[in-house]
Amino acid sequence: MGLSNLGIFHTVIGVVAIIAAVVSFIKNAKIDLGKLTGKIYFYCTLVASLTALGLSSIKGVNPGHILALLIVLLIVVAYFLYLKKPGNNRSRFVENFFLSFSFFLSLLPTVNETFTRVPLGHPLANGPQDPLIAKTLLSLFILFIAGSVLQFRKQRRINRSKSAQPG
Repeated sequence: MGLSNLGIFHTVIGVVAIIAAVVSFIKNAKIDLGKLTGKIYFYCTLVASLTALGLSSIKGVNPGHILALLIVLLIVVAYFLYLKKPGNNRSRFVENFFLSFSFFLSLLPTVNETFTRVPLGHPLANGPQDPLIAKTLLSLFILFIAGSVLQFRKQRRINRSKSAQPG
């Protein structure tokens, strides 16, 4: 498998972030920064994305670096909205979408790296262009779109019920 110490650290932190996100999706139907799982997702994703910048076998800036920086941007903006725009309002739509999109984007290299390395000696895929990787990513993209629609609908219901209450 040949991972450096930074690669091992990055992988462990990334797996923790993914587990936290999945638990948050199951419990809350979104990555909720107000809950422990949301905080774990945020901080572990931040660290995993930043450590990814030091893990390239290609010299210079590459698409993996851009992806890592985009993920950092998405989670930082979502966190800013969470802190500065509290309550059930339009900011929750953007926050929810950015966190879900960051999760989806983090799965792109995760699927590729996992499928081209596991099982040891006989990986599931030969490279990024392998049809198994493409089909898996397409399935994840469909889940992301469906989940985003459901999150939007749920947040709209929450916002409407909060605005209808006297206060």
